Amino acid sequence: MGWGTWLTPVHCHPFPWWGGWSAIGIEDTPALASRLFLSVPLRLADFMNVFELTRALVDIESITGNEEKVGLYLFDYLSELTSRYGGRIERMEVEPHRFNVFAQWGERPAVTLSTHIDTVPPFFPSREDHEFIWGRAACDTKGIIASMIKAVERLLADGGSNLGLLFVVGEERNSAGAFRAAKESRGSRFIINGEPTENKLALGSKGALRYELVASGKMAHSAYPELGESAIEKLLDALADLRGIKLPVDPTLGASTMNIGTISGGRAPNIIPDQARAEIFIRLVGDSTATKRAMLDAVRGRVAVNEVLEIPALRLGALDGMETTVVAYTTDIPAFGTSWGQPFLLGPGTIHVAHTLEERVPKRQLLDAVEIYQRMVQELWKRE
Repeated sequence: MGWGTWLTPVHCHPFPWWGGWSAIGIEDTPALASRLFLSVPLRLADFMNVFELTRALVDIESITGNEEKVGLYLFDYLSELTSRYGGRIERMEVEPHRFNVFAQWGERPAVTLSTHIDTVPPFFPSREDHEFIWGRAACDTKGIIASMIKAVERLLADGGSNLGLLFVVGEERNSAGAFRAAKESRGSRFIINGEPTENKLALGSKGALRYELVASGKMAHSAYPELGESAIEKLLDALADLRGIKLPVDPTLGASTMNIGTISGGRAPNIIPDQARAEIFIRLVGDSTATKRAMLDAVRGRVAVNEVLEIPALRLGALDGMETTVVAYTTDIPAFGTSWGQPFLLGPGTIHVAHTLEERVPKRQLLDAVEIYQRMVQELWKRE
């Protein structure tokens, strides 16, 4: 029985992809409890538990490199679920005290739901009000983890199988967990990766091109600048020309963008600086060849150009009837490659509050995500 057969429109909004109603949009949790308790007492616990699970996960500090405690928590939680429904669970060791958690049900996970368990600093604990759950990683990505788990619980309770949950370490720094998982495919044909997209299916994500620019000069007394050579002035001139290059625009992914993220250099105010450096981050929307050439032409040998990182722009899977978006950030998907199947990208929350001290996730979107993940898995099963 679909949600649309017993939910009234006052609590819902249309979601045409599966022809029914999306999950309940809670604005006042106590009010929801009083309205739904008589008609659906067994479902009420599920709705409340996605909030409780989100907060429990947020309250476990797991800044990149320190994921062990949240990994152990998830391993214990999913061990109960695999025991109840005949699945199996494993730790994929990445390095000492850091591991991915993978649980599967059935012979192979035709569809795997995955996201990362590490967070950016600083840690701050959870709190909630009628509309939001707040705290570090509320949307990036512990609310997503909770929604994925609750979706899988429902699928298993309805007799579903051949699915998996994969939670990885290290995404916020170098995707170490995803690279580790890519070495051990489990036969998944589709992977639903979770990042904050406001529950819209991302059709693509921009890539990344990161450079370090290093300028060299000659120290001298600042009263006699003609005796020295300013590395800072070289760097500033190169950066000014870099800001003028024309970056590509893609019809789907939009405009490529450049950020001068850091600048450092010099010894003291009264010394002509002999060294200076800057870090540049470009969001790619296609092939990087022309952008790299334009960068080198702009600096014209005045500074050394060291490439630090390149992640390609991606085109991602689509499903009919779903609201879509394009995201500018990078994800674990490139690190997975094709080893876990065709990628899809969706999750509750907005990236605009991720990595901030105002991080939060709407309760409405958490509940919607449980329903959306469930329906996505069911649709992808049909493609098997």
